[in-house]
Amino acid sequence: MARYSVRFKKSAVKELEAVATKADRVRIIKRIQSLADNPRPYGSRKLSGYERYRIRQGRYRILYSIKDTELIVYVIKVGDRKDVYRSR
Repeated sequence: MARYSVRFKKSAVKELEAVATKADRVRIIKRIQSLADNPRPYGSRKLSGYERYRIRQGRYRILYSIKDTELIVYVIKVGDRKDVYRSR
């Protein structure tokens, strides 16, 4: 299986930097990096109504989309589970 490249939306980078503890940030980054090998890991869910997926890392959620034709995983949003699904 080919390796995907992982790209971030600018706002997702800011949200990742705003995560409370460094330990949580490191775990989230490792989880995102694992998407390069398998963009649909066990536990990932497709969001209804969107071409987006989500994975959990502790109390945080990572929302992303997959472009299989270009082998890209695009991280859209990172945040606490109580806030991540709300649109602004």
